[in-house]
Amino acid sequence: MEASFWHERWQQNQIGFHQPEINPHLQQFWPGLGLPADSTVFVPLCGKSADMLWLRAQDYRVVGVELSPMAVDAFFSENRLQPDTWQEDGFTVSEADGIRLYCGDYFALRPQHLSGAAGAFDRAALMALPPAMRADYAQHLRRLLPRPSRILLVVFDYPQQEMAGPPFSVSEADVRALYGQEFAVERLHAVDVLAQEPWFRDKGLTQLQEKVYRLTA
Repeated sequence: MEASFWHERWQQNQIGFHQPEINPHLQQFWPGLGLPADSTVFVPLCGKSADMLWLRAQDYRVVGVELSPMAVDAFFSENRLQPDTWQEDGFTVSEADGIRLYCGDYFALRPQHLSGAAGAFDRAALMALPPAMRADYAQHLRRLLPRPSRILLVVFDYPQQEMAGPPFSVSEADVRALYGQEFAVERLHAVDVLAQEPWFRDKGLTQLQEKVYRLTA
Protein backbone atom coordinates (compact mmCIF):
# COMPACT_ATOMS: atom_id res chain seq x y z
CA MET A 1 0.00 0.00 0.00
CA GLU A 2 1.28 3.44 -0.92
CA ALA A 3 1.90 6.13 1.68
CA SER A 4 -0.59 8.32 -0.19
CA PHE A 5 -3.40 5.95 0.84
CA TRP A 6 -2.87 6.66 4.53
CA HIS A 7 -2.26 10.37 4.04
CA GLU A 8 -5.58 10.56 2.20
CA ARG A 9 -7.36 8.65 4.98
CA TRP A 10 -6.23 11.19 7.56
CA GLN A 11 -6.90 14.18 5.30
CA GLN A 12 -10.46 12.98 4.68
CA ASN A 13 -10.96 11.91 8.32
CA GLN A 14 -11.62 8.34 7.20
CA ILE A 15 -10.10 6.89 10.35
CA GLY A 16 -12.52 4.20 11.45
CA PHE A 17 -9.46 2.26 12.64
CA HIS A 18 -8.92 4.86 15.37
CA GLN A 19 -10.29 3.88 18.79
CA PRO A 20 -10.96 6.91 21.00
CA GLU A 21 -11.10 4.72 24.11
CA ILE A 22 -8.33 2.65 25.69
CA ASN A 23 -8.17 -0.82 24.18
CA PRO A 24 -9.65 -3.25 26.74
CA HIS A 25 -7.30 -6.06 25.70
CA LEU A 26 -4.33 -3.81 26.44
CA GLN A 27 -5.63 -3.14 29.93
CA GLN A 28 -6.41 -6.80 30.60
CA PHE A 29 -3.38 -8.54 29.16
CA TRP A 30 -0.51 -6.05 29.23
CA PRO A 31 0.33 -6.58 32.92
CA GLY A 32 0.90 -10.27 32.13
CA LEU A 33 3.85 -9.39 29.92
CA GLY A 34 5.81 -8.50 33.04
CA LEU A 35 7.88 -5.74 31.47
CA PRO A 36 10.11 -3.79 33.84
CA ALA A 37 8.79 -0.47 35.08
CA ASP A 38 10.33 2.58 33.41
CA SER A 39 11.31 0.59 30.31
CA THR A 40 10.36 1.71 26.80
CA VAL A 41 7.35 0.39 24.88
CA PHE A 42 7.15 0.68 21.10
CA VAL A 43 3.82 1.38 19.36
CA PRO A 44 4.17 0.90 15.58
CA LEU A 45 1.87 2.79 13.19
CA CYS A 46 0.48 4.50 16.27
CA GLY A 47 -1.82 7.13 14.77
CA LYS A 48 -3.21 9.21 17.62
CA SER A 49 -3.99 6.21 19.80
CA ALA A 50 -5.05 6.83 23.38
CA ASP A 51 -3.39 3.54 24.24
CA MET A 52 -0.11 5.45 24.41
CA LEU A 53 -1.49 7.57 27.25
CA TRP A 54 -2.47 4.43 29.16
CA LEU A 55 0.99 2.91 28.73
CA ARG A 56 2.59 6.14 29.91
CA ALA A 57 0.30 6.15 32.95
CA GLN A 58 1.73 2.73 33.84
CA ASP A 59 5.18 4.38 34.07
CA TYR A 60 6.51 3.21 30.71
CA ARG A 61 8.28 5.50 28.31
CA VAL A 62 6.52 5.31 24.95
CA VAL A 63 7.98 5.50 21.46
CA GLY A 64 5.66 5.49 18.47
CA VAL A 65 6.09 5.81 14.74
CA GLU A 66 3.45 7.28 12.45
CA LEU A 67 3.44 8.24 8.79
CA SER A 68 0.87 11.05 8.98
CA PRO A 69 1.85 14.46 10.39
CA MET A 70 -1.86 15.14 10.91
CA ALA A 71 -2.12 12.15 13.25
CA VAL A 72 0.93 13.19 15.26
CA ASP A 73 -0.27 16.78 15.58
CA ALA A 74 -3.73 15.58 16.59
CA PHE A 75 -2.35 13.30 19.30
CA PHE A 76 -0.55 16.10 21.07
CA SER A 77 -3.16 18.82 20.54
CA GLU A 78 -6.16 16.68 21.52
CA ASN A 79 -4.38 15.64 24.71
CA ARG A 80 -3.24 19.18 25.49
CA LEU A 81 0.42 18.31 25.34
CA GLN A 82 3.07 20.77 24.15
CA PRO A 83 5.81 18.70 22.49
CA ASP A 84 9.40 19.56 21.81
CA THR A 85 10.03 18.94 18.11
CA TRP A 86 13.22 18.32 16.15
CA GLN A 87 14.57 16.63 13.03
CA GLU A 88 16.44 13.35 13.36
CA ASP A 89 17.55 10.83 10.72
CA GLY A 90 14.87 11.94 8.28
CA PHE A 91 12.09 11.94 10.89
CA THR A 92 10.24 14.80 12.52
CA VAL A 93 10.36 13.84 16.19
CA SER A 94 7.88 15.20 18.75
CA GLU A 95 8.10 14.46 22.47
CA ALA A 96 6.10 15.42 25.53
CA ASP A 97 5.59 13.82 28.94
CA GLY A 98 7.61 10.70 28.15
CA ILE A 99 5.92 10.00 24.81
CA ARG A 100 8.10 10.34 21.71
CA LEU A 101 6.61 10.05 18.21
CA TYR A 102 8.68 9.63 15.07
CA CYS A 103 6.81 10.99 12.06
CA GLY A 104 7.98 9.18 8.95
CA ASP A 105 8.51 5.79 7.39
CA TYR A 106 8.38 2.84 9.80
CA PHE A 107 10.97 1.03 7.68
CA ALA A 108 13.44 3.88 8.20
CA LEU A 109 13.56 3.29 11.97
CA ARG A 110 16.76 1.80 13.36
CA PRO A 111 17.40 -0.08 16.62
CA GLN A 112 19.00 2.99 18.17
CA HIS A 113 15.64 4.77 17.94
CA LEU A 114 14.23 2.14 20.33
CA SER A 115 17.06 2.11 22.83
CA GLY A 116 15.86 0.57 26.09
CA ALA A 117 12.73 -0.95 24.56
CA ALA A 118 11.41 -4.02 26.36
CA GLY A 119 8.36 -4.68 24.23
CA ALA A 120 5.76 -3.48 21.78
CA PHE A 121 1.99 -3.11 21.51
CA ASP A 122 0.54 -3.78 18.05
CA ARG A 123 -3.21 -3.29 17.82
CA ALA A 124 -3.63 -1.83 14.36
CA ALA A 125 -0.32 -2.15 12.54
CA LEU A 126 -0.04 -5.74 11.33
CA MET A 127 -3.67 -5.99 10.27
CA ALA A 128 -3.45 -2.64 8.47
CA LEU A 129 -1.03 -4.18 6.00
CA PRO A 130 -1.87 -6.46 3.06
CA PRO A 131 -0.34 -9.95 3.16
CA ALA A 132 2.39 -9.00 0.69
CA MET A 133 3.81 -6.45 3.14
CA ARG A 134 3.57 -8.44 6.36
CA ALA A 135 6.81 -10.39 6.14
CA ASP A 136 8.83 -7.19 5.68
CA TYR A 137 6.93 -5.51 8.53
CA ALA A 138 7.48 -8.39 10.94
CA GLN A 139 11.12 -8.84 9.95
CA HIS A 140 11.79 -5.16 10.60
CA LEU A 141 10.03 -5.29 13.95
CA ARG A 142 12.14 -8.28 14.96
CA ARG A 143 15.23 -6.35 13.91
CA LEU A 144 14.24 -3.24 15.84
CA LEU A 145 13.45 -4.82 19.20
CA PRO A 146 16.32 -5.81 21.47
CA ARG A 147 16.36 -9.20 23.17
CA PRO A 148 14.66 -10.20 25.36
CA SER A 149 11.42 -8.50 24.39
CA ARG A 150 7.68 -9.16 24.32
CA ILE A 151 4.88 -8.08 22.03
CA LEU A 152 1.17 -7.86 22.73
CA LEU A 153 -0.58 -8.32 19.38
CA VAL A 154 -4.28 -7.74 18.65
CA VAL A 155 -5.72 -8.76 15.28
CA PHE A 156 -8.96 -9.54 13.47
CA ASP A 157 -9.48 -12.97 11.93
CA TYR A 158 -12.26 -13.32 9.34
CA PRO A 159 -12.85 -14.90 5.91
CA GLN A 160 -10.66 -12.61 3.81
CA GLN A 161 -12.63 -13.31 0.63
CA GLU A 162 -15.69 -11.67 2.19
CA MET A 163 -14.12 -8.23 2.52
CA ALA A 164 -11.25 -6.23 1.08
CA GLY A 165 -9.10 -4.71 3.82
CA PRO A 166 -7.85 -2.78 5.59
CA PRO A 167 -8.13 -4.04 8.20
CA PHE A 168 -6.99 -7.35 6.77
CA SER A 169 -7.59 -10.76 8.27
CA VAL A 170 -4.69 -12.24 10.25
CA SER A 171 -5.00 -15.91 11.17
CA GLU A 172 -3.12 -17.75 13.90
CA ALA A 173 -1.18 -19.54 11.16
CA ASP A 174 -0.14 -16.13 9.82
CA VAL A 175 1.08 -15.02 13.24
CA ARG A 176 3.10 -18.19 13.74
CA ALA A 177 4.60 -18.00 10.26
CA LEU A 178 5.67 -14.39 10.80
CA TYR A 179 7.02 -14.67 14.33
CA GLY A 180 7.27 -18.31 15.34
CA GLN A 181 10.95 -18.83 14.52
CA GLU A 182 12.13 -16.15 16.95
CA PHE A 183 9.21 -15.74 19.35
CA ALA A 184 7.14 -18.09 21.46
CA VAL A 185 3.58 -17.44 20.26
CA GLU A 186 0.78 -17.77 22.81
CA ARG A 187 -2.85 -17.01 22.03
CA LEU A 188 -4.30 -15.36 25.10
CA HIS A 189 -7.85 -14.63 23.98
CA ALA A 190 -10.30 -15.03 21.13
CA VAL A 191 -13.79 -13.53 21.02
CA ASP A 192 -16.49 -13.26 18.37
CA VAL A 193 -17.15 -9.52 17.91
CA LEU A 194 -19.28 -9.45 14.76
CA ALA A 195 -22.44 -8.58 16.69
CA GLN A 196 -20.69 -5.51 18.12
CA GLU A 197 -19.26 -4.32 14.79
CA PRO A 198 -22.05 -3.12 12.46
CA TRP A 199 -19.55 -1.66 9.98
CA PHE A 200 -18.12 -5.12 9.35
CA ARG A 201 -21.57 -6.67 9.07
CA ASP A 202 -22.51 -4.05 6.51
CA LYS A 203 -19.45 -5.05 4.52
CA GLY A 204 -20.83 -8.59 4.30
CA LEU A 205 -18.77 -10.42 6.91
CA THR A 206 -20.29 -13.57 8.34
CA GLN A 207 -17.55 -14.15 10.94
CA LEU A 208 -15.24 -11.83 12.85
CA GLN A 209 -12.98 -12.86 15.70
CA GLU A 210 -10.69 -10.57 17.64
CA LYS A 211 -7.61 -12.41 18.87
CA VAL A 212 -4.88 -11.47 21.30
CA TYR A 213 -1.38 -12.96 21.27
CA ARG A 214 1.64 -12.71 23.52
CA LEU A 215 4.94 -13.02 21.64
CA THR A 216 8.01 -13.69 23.75
CA ALA A 217 11.54 -13.51 22.34
